[in-house]
Parts: sequence; structure tokens; C-alpha cells
Amino acid sequence: MTLPRRAQVALNCTPYYHCISRCVRRAFLCGTDAYTGQDFEHRKQWVLDRIAQQSAAFAIDVCAYAIMSNHFHLVIRVDLSRAKHWSDEEVIHRWTRLFKGPLLVQQWLAGETLSPAQWDTVKAIATVWRRRLTDISWYMRCLNEHIARRANAEDDCTGRFWEGRFKSQALLDEAALLACMAYVDLNPVRAGLATSLADSDFTSVQQRVQGLPQVDSVEATDPRRAGLHRIPLAPFTGDPAGRRSCGPALPIRRGDYIRLVEATGRLAVPGKRGVLPKDCEPILQRLVLSTDQWRLLSLSVQAASLSAVGNLGQLRRFCNDTGRSRLPPLGVLKQVYPL
Repeated sequence: MTLPRRAQVALNCTPYYHCISRCVRRAFLCGTDAYTGQDFEHRKQWVLDRIAQQSAAFAIDVCAYAIMSNHFHLVIRVDLSRAKHWSDEEVIHRWTRLFKGPLLVQQWLAGETLSPAQWDTVKAIATVWRRRLTDISWYMRCLNEHIARRANAEDDCTGRFWEGRFKSQALLDEAALLACMAYVDLNPVRAGLATSLADSDFTSVQQRVQGLPQVDSVEATDPRRAGLHRIPLAPFTGDPAGRRSCGPALPIRRGDYIRLVEATGRLAVPGKRGVLPKDCEPILQRLVLSTDQWRLLSLSVQAASLSAVGNLGQLRRFCNDTGRSRLPPLGVLKQVYPL
């Protein structure tokens, strides 16, 4: 049964969410069409540019991303406290980076003097926009609609580009967050498109491994990778101050996360022994998970039936806050978290 978004998002339980959008028909988000030979690789740049543009407007940080041929993944964090500290003027400037806004707002931006009644109307509009700038649905709508319009214009067609509304998954604890980020970053490896993290094009882990600047322009020898530096990513614990412009740090150090992703990738490759290296054991001990539990949790993130991932206590709180009368199907989570 399809659930309304209000039953899938509870920001007082967790600010972290995994979002997925997939194309319809034989539409290509990017990649090469084997039937026509047409190359859509340039559309990856569209997605990267739009995410970067929205990062400058929304109070939503990108923790991980992967852009594939017919779908993309985002792990995002909603920062309500940041939006609460914005003035009405800043909210208006942020929103109008994406949209023109009504005439009254345009007049104010042009420096025209407004009457008290008109200014009250502008402030009421800013209140609505402030709420939207922390809304996951509005974030995905702004992203998907922009890409769909450009793709349909290029394909000279009309109609749906995305198969439906985006899917979202609440990440209720630290283990669920890290498992989901690893799953997203390993998408090209698991699809057989890359053999290492550095070769996993258009993923957040490639950006982090290569140490690409996140805001400043860099020279890119491969034009397909020209936009990778443009997405500001949520910082890790221990990152230098220059990297920490995107809100609070993620609950793991950069080097520990890279090792964890590499080890998780080896677990998913057939023919490997499936044993995490010794230097990853302290990370799992902190998460109170065994190697087998981590493997199951990493694979469970891709289950479409799981609208939330976390321990039983967090799941119960999430269901209570989203108005659900019972827990969602737990699947393999029963083997990961003790009931």
C-alpha cells in the first residue's frame, strides 16, 4: 500500500533520509542507449548542477549520492535549526535563486518601497518558503521537475520522465545511516561499472576519495567529471574547518568511512571470503554489530518494502510520530537488531 509522505518522514525522529528516483519507459537519465547509440552522459552534469544549486538554497545537506543510467540515489540530512535562524530576507533570497516569486516579492527585490500591508504579505510568503526549504518533497520536486523538463525538451517529447513519486527511506540510527551511505556509494561497483571507489564515476565516494574541492572550480581532464566538485557534501567528524560549511559533521571519520565502504564492497563481490579487515572491527564494535549483521544491514537498505531502517525502539518511535498503528515489515532487520 502506498503511504502518504507524512507517514514516511518524521524529522523529530531523524533528519536523515534515503531518496531514490527512477526513469519511466526506456528513458535514460544518463548513459548510452544500446538501440539508438545516443549518448546521454551529459545529463549527469544536469543533475550535479541542479543539486549544487539547491544546496545553496535549501536547508538540506547531501551526505551521499550516486547517479546511474536510469535512476539516482541521494542520502540527505534536513537541518531545521539552520532554517529557523534565517531572516525573512535571507529566505526570500534563497527561494528566488530557484524561482522568480510573485510580483510583490519581485518589487521588493528591485528596491521598491512597500506599504506595511504589502510587507506583511511578503513576510507571510517567506514563512511558507521557509517551510518548503526544509521539505524533502519540495527538494525532490525541484530536482526532478527540472531534469524532466530538460530531458523531455531534448527528446522532443512530452509526458512522464520519472516512473512516479520518489521513494524515501528513514534512517533512524547511526548504523542505518552508514550502511545506506555505503550502499549508495557502491552502486557502480555492484552494477559492474567500476572496480574501485576511485573509478565509481558520479558518486560521492569518488569525490571524497579524490579529494576534489567541493565548491571552488577545478580543472577536470575528463569532461564527464567536470561537475563532481560542485556538490557541497556533509563533512565527516574531524574534517578541517574549511570542509565544515554544511552543518554538523557525520558521526564517523573520513578515513574510517572509506575503509568501511571498501570492506563492504568486498563483502558483496562473489568469490570473496566476506571477512572485514581488522582495522574495521572497532567501527563495528562502536555500532554494536557483528560482521554478519553489518552484511545483512548493508543489503537490507535496498529493500523497497522498508520505509525506515533502525533498531526496534527507533522504529516504534517513528511509527508513533508518523501515525502508524503497527510496525512496517522488518524483513532481515530481525536478524540485525535484537527484538
